[in-house]
Amino acid sequence: MTDGPHLVLFDCDGTLVDSQFAIVEAMTVAFQSHDLIPPNAADVRRLVGLPLGEVIARLAPEDGPLLSMVEIYKQTFRENRLAGRFEEPLFPGVREALDVLTGAGCLLGVATGKSRRGLDSVLDRHDLAGSFVTLQTADDGPGKPSPHMVQRALRETGAERWNTVVVGDTAFDMLMAKAAGAGAVGVTWGYHVATDLLDAGADRLTDTFAAVPVAVGELMGKVDHCASVG
Repeated sequence: MTDGPHLVLFDCDGTLVDSQFAIVEAMTVAFQSHDLIPPNAADVRRLVGLPLGEVIARLAPEDGPLLSMVEIYKQTFRENRLAGRFEEPLFPGVREALDVLTGAGCLLGVATGKSRRGLDSVLDRHDLAGSFVTLQTADDGPGKPSPHMVQRALRETGAERWNTVVVGDTAFDMLMAKAAGAGAVGVTWGYHVATDLLDAGADRLTDTFAAVPVAVGELMGKVDHCASVG
């Protein structure tokens, strides 16, 4: 194991929390507000993780009112959250895995396509705000699969790329990790299938959160310290 901080960066939507219903509903409203046929849920899920504007641009007609749809999506998502219509529940085993990684001496962070307001809301709701030392969001610069968010997290924490692992559920997370020179752990309970994750460069795949610390430990050379939480 090399010296220096060891950093684990988690995606949020589809990795820490199940937000697919809230995302699909907000996208549906954004399209319907302009009398456009909403995309199907599978097409929306495949683009989760990219910057919101890019997602809508890929799903909407070429002459679609992009900026207006982005704002309607954000407004709808926020209103639904405040009204408690969607819970964005944690996936099973999140807290236990974070505790194991923290106990092993790892620094934890988030790199997400969410806005900072949206991420803060999720972390506050689940009492996880104190678990992460760096938060990288869509408000901070280029989104996935650009390495920008990982690079910012490295500067903030002092970690080196070879001591850093990204954990995410989409090919965009894996591509971001590889572009930044970090390790990549793909989780299979989210929005992209295992073959997509492997094709995008995943170094490890895990089917449960209990296995995440082991996969991270293998990539960081900390197998003896990061035990399973199963």
